Amino acid sequence: MEKIYHIGTVGKPWGEAEKTQWLSEQQLKRSFFDEVLPAITALKNDFDVEQYGELPYQAVCGKTYPLFAVKSRNWQSDKPTILVSGGVHGYETSGVHGALRFLQTKAQAYSNKVNVLVLPCISPWGYETINRWNPKAIDPNRSFDANGKATEAQQVRQYLAGLSTHFALHIDLHETTDSDNSEFRPAKAARDGTVNKNWNIPDGYYTVDDAEHPCPALQKAIIDSVAKVTHIAEADEDGKLIGEPMQQPGVINYAKASLGLCASVTDAPLVSTTEVYPDSPSATPEQCIQAQVAAVVGALDYLLAQKG
Repeated sequence: MEKIYHIGTVGKPWGEAEKTQWLSEQQLKRSFFDEVLPAITALKNDFDVEQYGELPYQAVCGKTYPLFAVKSRNWQSDKPTILVSGGVHGYETSGVHGALRFLQTKAQAYSNKVNVLVLPCISPWGYETINRWNPKAIDPNRSFDANGKATEAQQVRQYLAGLSTHFALHIDLHETTDSDNSEFRPAKAARDGTVNKNWNIPDGYYTVDDAEHPCPALQKAIIDSVAKVTHIAEADEDGKLIGEPMQQPGVINYAKASLGLCASVTDAPLVSTTEVYPDSPSATPEQCIQAQVAAVVGALDYLLAQKG
């Protein structure tokens, strides 16, 4: 079903006037500085917390957002290094809070075996405005290649390159929400001058493998771990999830590097993008956070079993 967005002309990509109108409609709805930053700061007792950049959005909302990485201590070059990223899409709440919960509850137990690096909230303006895009109407999760236009993504790329570290595993924490159909996909079609056809939003958790470097066994390990916490999404009547063929229960594939996705930002041979459904009548916000943690734990246990 096509939904016409209220900004722009059908079939014509947005210019600066339309982007300015869109930005003028965005409102701060919650606080990164109250809800996320204190949790990051509290981790300094047990982890190394580094500021890797900032987003100078004073002209947009009167704020400059600091960007933080959280690292396990006793970083050793002979241990595998793993990356957990959250809040690439700031509106995807359990991605941010799942990354933080993993640090608060599980990360230390693994830090004697792996170097843990977590980027808990890559898009804090998106977190505050409950938004998929940054203020320039750019999706950070299509900007992790060398030509990407979102500063949120490029600052991550620069920070990771400066670490000179090879990664064994990268888990990128996301959600699929009802607002994908009601707001974000219609807005994207309007911005790009294309036609939007809504997906069926899957009820439940699923994961996205890399079509260019698939690791089905990793995805199965993640699904099995998450299934202990919340329900796994089932295919629609066409055997698909969000328009993509299901590869195995709860798993679809995307070509991550070709799309500039965050999960392509490292050289890790093991990657997965998690997708939780927070609007499900069968899942609470707490379950969504726990599902993200379970996904990371399932992936780590798989990695360590392979190393063992």
